[in-house]
Amino acid sequence: MRRRQFLTSSLGGVLAARRVEANEKIEQARQAALAVLKPTKAQLEHGLELHRNSIVFESYGFSPNSAVDGSRIKAEMEAGASEIELQDLREEMAMTRHVADAAEREEYMAAWKASGITCVFQNAGEEGSDPLRLVKRLARFTYVTDRMRDFVTKAVEPDDVVAAKKAGRHCLYFSGNGVPITQNWVSVADELRYVRVFFQLGIRMMHLTYNRRNAVGDGCAEPANAGLSEFGRAVVQEMNRVGVIVDVAHSGWQTSLDAAKCSQRPMVASHSCCAALNRHIRSKPDEVIRAIVDTGGYIGICAIPSFLGRSEDIAAMLDHIDYVVKRFGADHVTIGTDVAYVSRNAAKENQMIPRRPRARTGWESLWPPGSLVDRPAGSLTMAWTNWPLFTVGMVQRGHRDSDIQKILGGNVLRMARAVLAQSSF
Repeated sequence: MRRRQFLTSSLGGVLAARRVEANEKIEQARQAALAVLKPTKAQLEHGLELHRNSIVFESYGFSPNSAVDGSRIKAEMEAGASEIELQDLREEMAMTRHVADAAEREEYMAAWKASGITCVFQNAGEEGSDPLRLVKRLARFTYVTDRMRDFVTKAVEPDDVVAAKKAGRHCLYFSGNGVPITQNWVSVADELRYVRVFFQLGIRMMHLTYNRRNAVGDGCAEPANAGLSEFGRAVVQEMNRVGVIVDVAHSGWQTSLDAAKCSQRPMVASHSCCAALNRHIRSKPDEVIRAIVDTGGYIGICAIPSFLGRSEDIAAMLDHIDYVVKRFGADHVTIGTDVAYVSRNAAKENQMIPRRPRARTGWESLWPPGSLVDRPAGSLTMAWTNWPLFTVGMVQRGHRDSDIQKILGGNVLRMARAVLAQSSF
């Protein structure tokens, strides 16, 4: 049997055993990754079995996205909907349409099953600090887990992730993309009160900043790199007290260092990369990684080619994982892809939507070149549904099974338990 036939039949057998019908989009990504990895029969079979038997807990990412309803958006545009309304509608459809639409539900479930992921630390808060803005995504993913609880549930504590694995289900552990503050500046205590409220709603991790500067500190796209503010120190202390993980993935290097010195609990950079391999604003230098590691935390390696420094293949991500394991230890690295599966039906639906006039230059124009996410064709090999092949790649690199299981999910579980257990709220 030729090598390509063997690889296809081996993966096909695994998927058939899990009752997954891979669609052509999933299959294309799979073949692209296999062409780069070129695993032996033994490596492929061992990696797939290890992945199947492990708790896979993504340290930051997105559950599969649905296609929007193009005819509905077209009708809203013709009715005079504003850009904000249309953006909100698009996002709501992408995040929830699989609840009621049969075709999108099939796409959603197929992607989950192909990935072999148990739990995603789900981006459930829009970038920013306004509580009303942050609550929208949280409501949408709560709605999905309420309505599809036989397939995907909301994890409130780490043991829920373990239970989901045993039951053959999937789950979401919620992360907010900002610290909720009203900015009324009545008192420090008044500004901090929504950290507790969002914890009660299920948020278990928060970004201190999102690229830009805010009242907490400087984001990674700020050239000043001024660090954590005095108010930011109070935020970190409150997150520690309540039991919310401090995440500096989008924070500046000095802000990250300051937060690590301030935090009394393990903290993370949930979806980042190593500046030693590619100096990028979303990367972390060794000094910052060491400070995070010294808290008991970890760095999550993303799947964004421009951040990793090589756009052509899955090997770039594996290089960053190898670097952290060798320099800081397998207890301190995870995978937080920062990518999502998008329904095959998206292109067809988008064709129904009329073109809009050119919009104003976005806020992101103030950020340094290269700071925005881009996903060139090479990222196909790091598609979200290729998670089983991430494991195969680590097997090829010679990592021990026990270390691979830590990277796949054990480290996130350990961290989640440690921070929640020390909550005084």
